[in-house]
Amino acid sequence: MNLFRRNFLTLKDYTREEIEYLLDLAVKLKVDKKRGITGNRLKGKNIALLFEKPSTRTRCAFVVGARDEGAFPEYLGKDDIQLGHKESVADTARVLGRMFDGIEFRGFKHSTVEELAKYAGVPVWNGLTDEYHPTQILADLLTMREYFGKLEGLNFVYVGDGRNNMANSLMIGMTKLGVNMTILAPKSLHPSAELVNLCKGYANESGAKLNISDDLNAVKGADVIYTDVWASMGEEDKAKERIELLRPYQVNKELMDKTGKDSTIFMHCLPAVKGYEVTEDVFESDKSVVFDEAENRMHTIKAVMVATLGKGDDR
Repeated sequence: MNLFRRNFLTLKDYTREEIEYLLDLAVKLKVDKKRGITGNRLKGKNIALLFEKPSTRTRCAFVVGARDEGAFPEYLGKDDIQLGHKESVADTARVLGRMFDGIEFRGFKHSTVEELAKYAGVPVWNGLTDEYHPTQILADLLTMREYFGKLEGLNFVYVGDGRNNMANSLMIGMTKLGVNMTILAPKSLHPSAELVNLCKGYANESGAKLNISDDLNAVKGADVIYTDVWASMGEEDKAKERIELLRPYQVNKELMDKTGKDSTIFMHCLPAVKGYEVTEDVFESDKSVVFDEAENRMHTIKAVMVATLGKGDDR
């Protein structure tokens, strides 16, 4: 499958077959990594890493993934360039596109990464915006496939803020790949009707079911319980309000027991605020696969770079 020079901004832009291809490629690259085999699929490529928001997993995954395949990543923080301040996003994109072979962006507005992609002339990858976090979803899908041996037909419940970038992206990814998806959140934090309707279409195509609920009993039968921080970076002013609203939706032992399954796993994109969206005992339990997810960020991000920028049989 040829994804060469494609942008990676949201999973809405990718078919089920293309997403599965990226997962398969990530498996191959992960096996190679475990065997101590690095490649040259990105040899000589220069990659710009633009970060308006700080990061641990996204930054490290792009840096290590790029270097493993022979590329040269360059970190550009919010104080390093003039993006959107003294220089427009469009002009910055055209400058960087003349010097770099690929551009990663992690920041606030999704419109920024869209504008970068419009003007850069090279592949642009979304490392996180206010609306979507597609590289995280690839890591989540790979982790689920590793634990269950499949994706189609699994029951996935996201608990928390149903309007944030993780809820949006998980809903898209799961419904496209045939995973039964439930958003469990207070009614005031339910996802937009527009996105729900779009994902219902994906679910109809894949055979998945999509459920939006505020009833904690919706976790019954879940194979995966997933949560995220209650107030994302840049939303600190809403933290107190969110804590009061979301406290009944904390992932704790009682909620995990409500699934009625011993095989249910707990997932979180990290970083976690233990004692709020998840209790310490669940986070540290043998049901928690959060650090497998974190590692898989590297393998799946490497797959995205290789598929869209690489050369050879993996293009």
